Amino acid sequence: MTILSVVSSCQAPLLLQGHVKVEPKAYLQQQNKQLKLSKCLVPSLIAAIVTLSPFCHPQASLGQGVEVNTGATLFNKACIGCHVGGGNIIQPGATLFPEDLARNGVQTEDEIYQITYYGKGRMPGFGQNCTPRGQCTFGARLQDEEIKLLAQFVRSQADQGWKSTENPGN
Repeated sequence: MTILSVVSSCQAPLLLQGHVKVEPKAYLQQQNKQLKLSKCLVPSLIAAIVTLSPFCHPQASLGQGVEVNTGATLFNKACIGCHVGGGNIIQPGATLFPEDLARNGVQTEDEIYQITYYGKGRMPGFGQNCTPRGQCTFGARLQDEEIKLLAQFVRSQADQGWKSTENPGN
């Protein structure tokens, strides 16, 4: 037979298990043990959750992780064919390393954005409204916001020496 509890608003419950009466005192002792255990475990669990929470170890901004992942994904889809590891398999003097970027007059995210959008030299443009047509990619075009994220990613990777172009979350 299952445990049956009869609860009064002022007294501890009277428990019956099978045909045996369980005293309220024993019940209260058991409840006290569970309460003590909860008091020990709950703070530890909360501390563990808070410690592992991304709010305790935020990136520069909470949205930055998503932007870096998106920038890396875009780079791996649109750019890595020519710029693997920040290099340039088509034109070796036009890598994405800081020295080459500076020598070629491309130092800011905006300048990276402009070249990515409209293209330059042998590099095709990827912007939605890129012209002239022969200077633009024949592949999929990128939205303005995507090119901004891509420019941020390229600048960030250049500053870090192109250690990896994989998504940080993978």
